[in-house]
Amino acid sequence: MEQFNPTLITFIFYIIAMVGIGLYAYKATSDFSDYILGGRSLGSFVTALSAGASDMSGWLLMGLPGAIYLSGLSEAWIAIGLIIGAWLNWLLVAGRLRVHTEVQHNALTLPDYFTSRFADHKKILRITSAMIILIFFAIYCASGMVAGARLFESIFGMSYQTALWISAIATISYVCIGGFLAISWTDTFQAGLMIFALLLTPVITFLSIGDTTQVMTLLETARPAAFDMFSNLSIVAILSLMAWGLGYFGQPHILVRFMAADSVKSIPAARRIGMTWMILCLGGAVGAGFFGIPYFAQHPELAGAVTQNPETVFMELTKILFNPWIAGIILAAILAAVMSTLSCQLLVCSSTLTEDFYKTFLRKNASQKELVWVGRLMVLAIAVLAIILAGNPESKVLGLVSYAWAGFGAAFGPLIILSLFWKRMTLNGALAGMITGAVVVILWKNLFAETGIYEIIPGFILAWAVIMLVSLMGKVPGREVTDRFEEADRLYHEQK
Repeated sequence: MEQFNPTLITFIFYIIAMVGIGLYAYKATSDFSDYILGGRSLGSFVTALSAGASDMSGWLLMGLPGAIYLSGLSEAWIAIGLIIGAWLNWLLVAGRLRVHTEVQHNALTLPDYFTSRFADHKKILRITSAMIILIFFAIYCASGMVAGARLFESIFGMSYQTALWISAIATISYVCIGGFLAISWTDTFQAGLMIFALLLTPVITFLSIGDTTQVMTLLETARPAAFDMFSNLSIVAILSLMAWGLGYFGQPHILVRFMAADSVKSIPAARRIGMTWMILCLGGAVGAGFFGIPYFAQHPELAGAVTQNPETVFMELTKILFNPWIAGIILAAILAAVMSTLSCQLLVCSSTLTEDFYKTFLRKNASQKELVWVGRLMVLAIAVLAIILAGNPESKVLGLVSYAWAGFGAAFGPLIILSLFWKRMTLNGALAGMITGAVVVILWKNLFAETGIYEIIPGFILAWAVIMLVSLMGKVPGREVTDRFEEADRLYHEQK
């Protein structure tokens, strides 16, 4: 245990720093809008890096390197799909959503936006979308808990259950204290830590193996198909991997960053910063998993942990190759990835429960201070549920993330895109499409998984088709709906 002391000290300092940022943000949080959207005050740099960090969870440093280590570059189609999807999301959705949510009665959450956008006076859309958010985020939050637990378990040799609670408490503390501003500021710091770790680790791994010839020889021996991006992949399999990119259009924890930007003018700079960061991070994650193949082929005596669980390849390389102090900083990047995404997900769940249930149905006249404190209690409640779901030590991070990612992408993706571009879309169309997307993902995952088609594909396509069909079959939306849409569209083009 002695050799891990520097790493432990680094982790303790890191967690103290995150909580410190939370305390600082606490002072800047005066009302509920500040707590869940930071008062719509984020500049392009913070918008970009906080969106990236909240997107790239523990799967970036665990799930993706593990998949590449097992299968070679054929798994890199996920990264390619994500880059395309993220770029289109920034280009098509970010600016428009920023303006539309403000015009739609300053909507603070996605259910809030849907309710106002379609004049849903009966609040059916609000309840349905809020339920979908809570169901899939419970799974998503559980994936973050699993990743954090794996990290503490691997580094400090503690039991899975103990590791689960420690990693959860570290995240919950600063979310409860500082809310959205704390998350955004810590995400910016965590994004820097992640890119440092992801660029350094594959380079040092490559150099430690030897020269290029040695790397190539070891790769050909250990995994002959590692270079082949089409190895054992059908067209369906490649499309399923790339279809991860469709998920971006419906992720509440990413979309909320667009809603919080200080203006539409911040978006283009944020897109350039965010996409550069994302491409470098994904490249580093692929590199770490890829060069892990020849490294552990060269050192089979060190490969025990990675053979048992390939998702630990990044952690094992870091522990082996770096001085314990440097290793502590790099491994803290995994904690950063876990904490950045988990914290945002907890806050989105909290804001949904507080704004869309508590304030709407229980306490319409609740004070701002009361809403902030209810929001903090909801963070704790969702966190406990996620801990229970993450209690199985056999849980795989990438599997949990892929299910939740598909659920959000299919339920909300077509709805978000069409609501920002199509004035003719109706309330019934929105409701039918949202339910279709969520239900198809759940049914496909449980009944048709053996087809090899990622459930987001049928979910997204059918949800889009149902929205258009039901909307065109129904009455044209009233003036209340179309006038606000036209105003938001006009403001967006004026502010671009």
